[in-house]
Amino acid sequence: MKFTVMRSDIVTAVQNVSRAVSTKATLPALEGILIKAYNNTLTMSGYDMELAITTSIEATVSNEGEIVVGAKLFSEIVRKLPEEIVTVETDERMIIYINSGNAAYQIVGISSMEYPEMPRFDSLDEIKISAGILKNMIKQTIYAVSDNINKPIYTGSLFEIKDKVMRIVSIDGYRMAIRQENIDSESENRFIVPGKMQGEILKLISDDEKEIEICIGQRHVSFTIDNYSIVSRLIEGNFLDYRTTIPKNEDTTIRINTRSLIESVDRIALITSDRVQSPVRFSITQDEIKLSCRTAVGRANDVIPVSTIGKDTEIGFNNKYVLEALRNTECDEVTLVLNGSLSPMVIRPVQGDGFIFLVVPMRLNDEI
Repeated sequence: MKFTVMRSDIVTAVQNVSRAVSTKATLPALEGILIKAYNNTLTMSGYDMELAITTSIEATVSNEGEIVVGAKLFSEIVRKLPEEIVTVETDERMIIYINSGNAAYQIVGISSMEYPEMPRFDSLDEIKISAGILKNMIKQTIYAVSDNINKPIYTGSLFEIKDKVMRIVSIDGYRMAIRQENIDSESENRFIVPGKMQGEILKLISDDEKEIEICIGQRHVSFTIDNYSIVSRLIEGNFLDYRTTIPKNEDTTIRINTRSLIESVDRIALITSDRVQSPVRFSITQDEIKLSCRTAVGRANDVIPVSTIGKDTEIGFNNKYVLEALRNTECDEVTLVLNGSLSPMVIRPVQGDGFIFLVVPMRLNDEI
């Protein structure tokens, strides 16, 4: 195999596909990138048996072939090469020769025969969506994806398409995030996309104006983003009926400036830590919210003037969960809906129904 390629092209491609390469694999080939050079096209793939990222770039191919090269070393080499033109050649002993300007490397490769078969599947449904819309939907919900491997169903997000509306739902037991957008599709489908895959999708989206094609199979899903294809197994199981968890009543409703509330909770949270956790208490009356917290470190209090509709109430929250929800609203103002001290707080936009965020309260004990 022999090919010549632009250094900037191969550096970007290697960095992106390397994110799907296994770092601690029992099979050495899985720690490498599969390179195929055919028809003046260079195809590179990374695969960790769960997630695969593949891309193709232009190259001048003199001798066609394929090989596996160690991802970490190859990435460092091509990134530090001195010239823009890079020539890569292999011989029958699986030695890889890399040349650029006066720099030359010889490294050991692995036969492509030792690389596991990449995931392939029959597409049962296809959806197209704007890259910018999908990026915002994932960004605003991925924070609520669980990292608890004992409940794998919630380490991903539910993608639901029905009645020309696409929803992404994430739940981790302490909060829930729902984001929806109208799309031009007659599809009706539900599938659970791993959080890891969603994180990689966010990194690969570089142009918000382009369209992304989603192909759904029986057990796999693929996202085509520019010249990248990312494939993953779907998470199988029964996702929570999220609609039943949204409180129906609205005992207390507050319209509030998002930045003001974020800054106030941030101030109160200064006396908390991961080791010393104590709820931030919201004491809500008709014209203000008093925020307070007491830990072994000390006490903190703050007041935000608001206009409240409904009952006065007191409720406590983990500051981290409230802040993450508020920061992902991306709105100047939000509506807070409360139903007593034990029911989740609903955060929604002042207008429209683009998102619904739920935060489960912490039980309050003594007074401050």
